[in-house]
Amino acid sequence: MSFSKWIGGALGWSFGGPIGAIIGLALGSMVDAMSNGNSSTIYKEQQTRQSVQTQPGDFEVSLLILASIVIKADGKQDQRELDFVRQQFVGMYGKERANHAFRLFKEINKQQNISARQVCLQIRQMMDHPSRLQLIHFLFGIAKADGLVTEDEVSEIQTMASYLGISHIDFESIKAMFFNSSDNAYKILEIDKSATNDEVKKAYRTMAKKYHPDKVIHLGKEHQKGAEEKFRQVQAAYEQLQKERKF
Repeated sequence: MSFSKWIGGALGWSFGGPIGAIIGLALGSMVDAMSNGNSSTIYKEQQTRQSVQTQPGDFEVSLLILASIVIKADGKQDQRELDFVRQQFVGMYGKERANHAFRLFKEINKQQNISARQVCLQIRQMMDHPSRLQLIHFLFGIAKADGLVTEDEVSEIQTMASYLGISHIDFESIKAMFFNSSDNAYKILEIDKSATNDEVKKAYRTMAKKYHPDKVIHLGKEHQKGAEEKFRQVQAAYEQLQKERKF
């Protein structure tokens, strides 16, 4: 698959608004490396794609842009974080598509002063809630790729979550999946330590439904894998409390 076919055929709503401007700038930096035929194909596709439903490519590009912001949040770019992005894309999309994505990512990453607010507000308007939760989970994975999630990274992701319309309790649930503490299981299930056993069971059912991989089935099998990780974390939290409480 050529780069122009990948970028032109995979995107819907993200060809417009602030995300479209970022992609356009990145593509502009890459035009010299393309044949005239390829670049024409890209812009032809850009003009004709009018889909409102989130395409897998819309999610993909959203990840790339937000990942670039998070990686820069602590004032440095660790190679392990860059490697994590590449590895995750290879795991999700295969080597060829991942190479295209990372090629675009490197150009996006060169851009300064990308507005997280504008990007997130566009995503919030166009992308469903389960997919936005998946974005936050992926961003924490990037932040922890170097072994430590810094306060600056947490702050940046929390700001993005707010712009994306993710509630504080949902944010804390996903955040808890990347930290070790005595109350993580409760945070993941979005309950207090004072919850009764029946409330724990009810919370598990609610969270299992919220994080079920089928919620992002429209994004393709590759993104269901990421959702499965959140689902496993919910199951693990519930099993931990079952063991501690002996029910």
